[in-house]
Amino acid sequence: MSDLTITRLLTKKDDLGRTEPQTNVESSAAADGEALLRIKSFSITTNNITYAAFGDAMNYWRFFPTSRPGWGQMPVWGFAEVVASSVAGVEVGELFYGYYPIASHIRMAPERVTSRGFYDGAEHRRALTSAYNQYTRCDADPAYKRELENYQALFRPLFITSFMLADFLSDNHFFGAKELLISSASSKTAYGAAFCLTDEANVKLVGLTSSGNQAFVRGLGCYAETALYQDIEKRAVAAPTLYVDFSGDEDLRARIHHHLGSALKYDCYAGSAANIHFFEDKGLPGPAPAFYFAPIQIKKRNADWGPEIVNQRFNEAQMKFFTHVSRAENPWVRIAEGDGFDAARQVIATIARSGGDPAIGHIIRLG
Repeated sequence: MSDLTITRLLTKKDDLGRTEPQTNVESSAAADGEALLRIKSFSITTNNITYAAFGDAMNYWRFFPTSRPGWGQMPVWGFAEVVASSVAGVEVGELFYGYYPIASHIRMAPERVTSRGFYDGAEHRRALTSAYNQYTRCDADPAYKRELENYQALFRPLFITSFMLADFLSDNHFFGAKELLISSASSKTAYGAAFCLTDEANVKLVGLTSSGNQAFVRGLGCYAETALYQDIEKRAVAAPTLYVDFSGDEDLRARIHHHLGSALKYDCYAGSAANIHFFEDKGLPGPAPAFYFAPIQIKKRNADWGPEIVNQRFNEAQMKFFTHVSRAENPWVRIAEGDGFDAARQVIATIARSGGDPAIGHIIRLG
């Protein structure tokens, strides 16, 4: 069996916009119980910067460890093709969707192999969140369509968070609120959640954003109102309000708590690349911020409904969302495809520095 050059893109843990490629020559064969996959394409969004920002605190760096101190492999979502396998049911040529490093190839130890896919049973991943260890066989995936592959890579990992967040809030009757104030309203996860809640007649969705993104947020049409960060204190305090925080901005949180006072019924922190720290007691009036973690709600709904119904409802909502965002007459994002590791490095540097343009969805293709 011939040798294979494998390239991995490493990220500086304390400088997330800084990346360097690393190459190693390895065997192109699959060891016993192993599959070798070639990574074909993946998306890069602010969500990936969030993974890196919380890499130590929430174990994201542990999924694809490196031997270089201070450097890690940033996780991404995309597609990979099996190029060698010694595992029955994981065949050469098959395409799998899942959670990958930014690398040319990855070695896995497939287990719990079914018609739907497999889990990576590598020893270092066994104690990590299982949702990130699952790989879906595209030929058996009802949510997969080749023509929507870019949208799946771009939105699916975010939309599961959006879908389950909307379900979590609805499941808890919005904690008694009649108005949802959603920060970073231009982010894909935020407007995915808003899309899932557009039929909720009992709550008003207000998208908080910057002046630079205001036109984009208004154009989405999924928020009843758009408000600017600098105008928080000008808003009338009337309806019971739920704050959904995608910004991680502690000053903004403090302003909202002080302005709303007793009208603030719940502060839901949905995660951000802007703040990698967990909450400290700031003595704010109103409810303490509560961290939302999608796998917890998934686990609850698996118990409530059963995994098949959860998957069915998610797939239906996701396809409705994909169809909506990809409309030719009014697409919510323009797909920008880049080739190779240099393109990935440029996108990461831009998003880490400025957050990027919310109207552009970045897809990287390798090989």
